[in-house]
Amino acid sequence: MWTRQHKQRNTGRLIIPSLCVAFLAYFGFHAYHGEFGINSKYQLEAETVALQGQLDAIKARRMELERRVRLMHEGSIEKDMLDEQARKALNLSQADEITIMLPASAK
Repeated sequence: MWTRQHKQRNTGRLIIPSLCVAFLAYFGFHAYHGEFGINSKYQLEAETVALQGQLDAIKARRMELERRVRLMHEGSIEKDMLDEQARKALNLSQADEITIMLPASAK
């Protein structure tokens, strides 16, 4: 007859559940904070909104420039527009004229 010489320990029953918890914690963390995780989705959406605002500003600037170019096209050139552009490019004015310089953001 055999007798048991040592007491049975309960630590063997905790190995698999603790490994499962570790794997779930690892994958859960990366599902939220990872490159393609939930948090990244919200950051990308915020960046998309900011870039869309920049795109709208650039489109508005382009439309303004296209409008000014159309004014100088084939026979439809306005004398005031031509005069304004020539004086701006050459930095000239008449002796009896008053020149008011506006900052670039005021246009």
